[in-house]
Amino acid sequence: MKIYTLHKKQNLPISIEQAWDFLSDPKNLKVITPDYMGFHILSGADRPMYAGQIIQYIVTPVLGIKTKWVTEITHVIDKHYFVDEQRFGPYALWHHKHFIKEINGGIEMEDIIDYKVPFGLLGQLVHPILVKPKLEEIFNYRTKKLEELFGVYK
Repeated sequence: MKIYTLHKKQNLPISIEQAWDFLSDPKNLKVITPDYMGFHILSGADRPMYAGQIIQYIVTPVLGIKTKWVTEITHVIDKHYFVDEQRFGPYALWHHKHFIKEINGGIEMEDIIDYKVPFGLLGQLVHPILVKPKLEEIFNYRTKKLEELFGVYK
């Protein structure tokens, strides 16, 4: 069983309150997701984030195939971090930690995603060709979109 990790950091010139208000609102995930992903929240984003929250989405990650994705917010420490875990969706495992901390002149965001692709050996063969590049593309889009929204950290 191969578990992969994607690790990203980004600095933004905003306060921790601004960062938390934006990042902890599930509705803003659509804002920082590429349009071609067809991201649509079905339910669960009608309250401020809390541990135990279930959020249901529709995404179209590849080949125009619509996929239901259900995540649970499992941990929340206000203005510090939250964790979302896939309960149903395209991955065999998805555990995404979001950390936020104050730095001089802004904040540092850190994402650590541990994930496992389905389909055993076949999934592992497809991972470097399709899955990993797609995840990198999505998180690079997020980096650029957040800089458009909040500015570039200097």
